Amino acid sequence: MSTFTKIICHIVFATKNAQLTLNGEDERKRLFRYMAGVIKKKGCYVHCINGVENHIHILLSLHSSVNLADLVKDLKLSSSKMMKEKWLFPHFKGWQDGYGAFSVSDEKLEYWINYIKEQENYHIYHSFIEEYKELLKMHNIYFDDRYLY
Repeated sequence: MSTFTKIICHIVFATKNAQLTLNGEDERKRLFRYMAGVIKKKGCYVHCINGVENHIHILLSLHSSVNLADLVKDLKLSSSKMMKEKWLFPHFKGWQDGYGAFSVSDEKLEYWINYIKEQENYHIYHSFIEEYKELLKMHNIYFDDRYLY
């Protein structure tokens, strides 16, 4: 019997200490294309990637053979290496240790694609930490503020 899965994940992670180091829209688009390539090589489907100066949102369908934690680890390691080699973001010091990952239903897929595409507009009024707390609350995830930074 074949394996059939449909696991859609919304992944969020920030730069170290949420520093504003991912500067430049063209540079971020280059980073997002690189990350999409890494994700596709793992057999996953990328619905959307976007972000701002201090964090990234990725919406993807996870392949049945891929471990989410390993995928995020590979994304962070390979993108850090690429950015340093290409001198893409000179002030980038690395990614935060953790990440957020949230399941997404088919019914909400378009909502989350639009949400991620509108990150620049969203963050005119909201900080990353406000957004992250809201995402955790929305998905009923208990958190302690001490471990968000």
